[in-house]
Amino acid sequence: VQLQASGGGLVQAGESLTLSCSASRKMVTINAINWYRQRPGEQRDLVAHIANGGRTNYADSVKGRLTISRDSAKNIVYLQMNNLKPEDTAVYYCNADASWMGSDLVFWGQGTLVTVSS
Repeated sequence: VQLQASGGGLVQAGESLTLSCSASRKMVTINAINWYRQRPGEQRDLVAHIANGGRTNYADSVKGRLTISRDSAKNIVYLQMNNLKPEDTAVYYCNADASWMGSDLVFWGQGTLVTVSS
């Protein structure tokens, strides 16, 4: 599975941004796509999750402001981010939970930087 994250940039507090994660896969089953973020000097944290069946979950810190969705036909997962805050500044990564021949696999895309100025 190859994951390509895009859409990051510099915005002001209160503005919106949409990140995209395009996935290409061969012979594996993608069970879920996740968005993580890593703030400077901190660990990488899960912010949003969408499972194959469409079920979504969010970190408490982003509930109501971030929305994960997918376009299955295009194999793209989006992260719509509204009312951005300076504390949302981070490198955002998409991640795929996959399986192949009974084995669980995890794939990471490269990050995309989101900077929110106050």
